[in-house]
Amino acid sequence: MTHLFRAGRSWGRAVRRLSLAAVLFSSGVLFVHGQAQESPLRLTPDTAVQMAVQNNLNLETARIGLDIKKRKSDFVWNQFIPSASVTGTLSRDNWANSTQVAPGMTITLPQWHVNGAFSTSLDFSFALIEGMKSTRLDYDAGVVSLEKAKLQIEQGVRKMYNSILLLEANVGLLRDSYANTQRQADIAEANYRAGLAPRLTMLQAQVAVGNMIPTVNDLENNLKSLKGNFALLLGLPHDTPLELEPIFLDTFDIPMEVTELISRAVTGKPDIQELQANIMTLQSQQKALTLQQYTPFLRLGWTLSSLFNPTMDPFKESWFKGDNWNKGGNFSVTLGMSFNSLLDFTKEGQQRKDMEASIHMQNIRLAQTIRETELEIFTKLASLEKTQTTAEAQSAAVDLADLAYRLTEEAYRAGLQDFQAVQSAALALDQAKLQLLSQQYNYLNDLIDLEYAIGVPFGTLSNIGSAK
Repeated sequence: MTHLFRAGRSWGRAVRRLSLAAVLFSSGVLFVHGQAQESPLRLTPDTAVQMAVQNNLNLETARIGLDIKKRKSDFVWNQFIPSASVTGTLSRDNWANSTQVAPGMTITLPQWHVNGAFSTSLDFSFALIEGMKSTRLDYDAGVVSLEKAKLQIEQGVRKMYNSILLLEANVGLLRDSYANTQRQADIAEANYRAGLAPRLTMLQAQVAVGNMIPTVNDLENNLKSLKGNFALLLGLPHDTPLELEPIFLDTFDIPMEVTELISRAVTGKPDIQELQANIMTLQSQQKALTLQQYTPFLRLGWTLSSLFNPTMDPFKESWFKGDNWNKGGNFSVTLGMSFNSLLDFTKEGQQRKDMEASIHMQNIRLAQTIRETELEIFTKLASLEKTQTTAEAQSAAVDLADLAYRLTEEAYRAGLQDFQAVQSAALALDQAKLQLLSQQYNYLNDLIDLEYAIGVPFGTLSNIGSAK
């Protein structure tokens, strides 16, 4: 914005006439189609957050994944349901078997056999108990990850909301400056016709009006693009007209100490909570793997079978004759244990090593995240203090710039100052106002980042509400 009003000074009276014609034409178009325009959607920070959370596709994918984990957690007990199966087998011997039933009497047994069986089994080990706990912990970690994703979206929406308000304020200042420049051009033309100012002053004022038109158009186009992106973020069509409710910053004070903020961040920041939940899940999975590899398993089985064993061909004899069926089956109790898991170089042994390395890496990430959070909080607090001091000084600068502009314009009306002095005073006032607005919104955005870092609801420090 320091170069907001700089441009080539090569336009003349034709530029002014063309710009006025364009304004009149666009005003007529808007008047004709004004009734057909859609009413703007009025938003607050909370309603914007609610819409983004409801319509975000990434969050919808995360919700589906969490539903899968919840279903696994709710039905984790089903591993104790015995597995049951029914089989029917039709087989044929490669060679016919002959059996001597009496001296001089040999019969040939059929080559086809029919066998039906029902079997059930149940495996039990201490690893299954720990596996149930791991499944529930995995679901809890998914809940934390989903909440973290929601908070990150809320953080982005609130900061983008503030960016739009700042750009709207910037556009408003530029429009006011354009109106002032136009008014000064009218004064210059009146003074020239009254013989109080040279023709060069009038031409300079008209060129200044023309030079501001592209700047206003560019800034309005940037605002339109930013609102379009914001609408897409909320799940709306990009051309949805939006009207954002302004935010007012009441105070620049932070009612908390640095040490308290850091201590709350260690337990409250979503990133830290997610890492802690993942570590607990991995530790439970490691314990389940150890129990599976170092403890025996118990398998209970029961089988009922029946073999169709006729003396003739099974396709020629009745299947409903009880004498042709031989019943069998058994109940079994099996106790076993794998010895491969006792050796580190086996596949099972390497699984344990990989699990230990994964937990170690997650602990390192947790320690690193805690340190980064401490530095982030320290940096944000320093930025807030700097912004507070700058904003207070900038507020006084706005008052002085406003006074200087009004005095310069009065002198310009009286012919005691030239147009360049008025334009410079107006530019200084606009820059001072924009700097103050920028400091205020920077302060709000730093508060939003700080609220996320310490894990408190948005609005706790910034005092602008929370979308809960």
